[in-house]
Amino acid sequence: MTALDQLSELKTKLAQFQANEIRTTELTNAARAALVLASSLPPQFGEVLNNILDRLESSALFTEESCSFSQTGLLENLEVWIDKAGERLSHAA
Repeated sequence: MTALDQLSELKTKLAQFQANEIRTTELTNAARAALVLASSLPPQFGEVLNNILDRLESSALFTEESCSFSQTGLLENLEVWIDKAGERLSHAA
């Protein structure tokens, strides 16, 4: 599986999560398992992704209002990360 394949799979998992079709753990596990994608990007991308995923997993334990960060905001950050990763991979190709 290529980095672009894994990025596409991650986009699909995010859409499924937003449609309440999968749980947080399935989304975060898919992102963490995208090793080809991670190795194709600069290390900073991995740091940012892990930060988003850690917070997303934590936010799943609380309601939106009781958590110190917004799950909606984290999902938006993940979408931005996916877009930036796609741009980086496109320029590298």
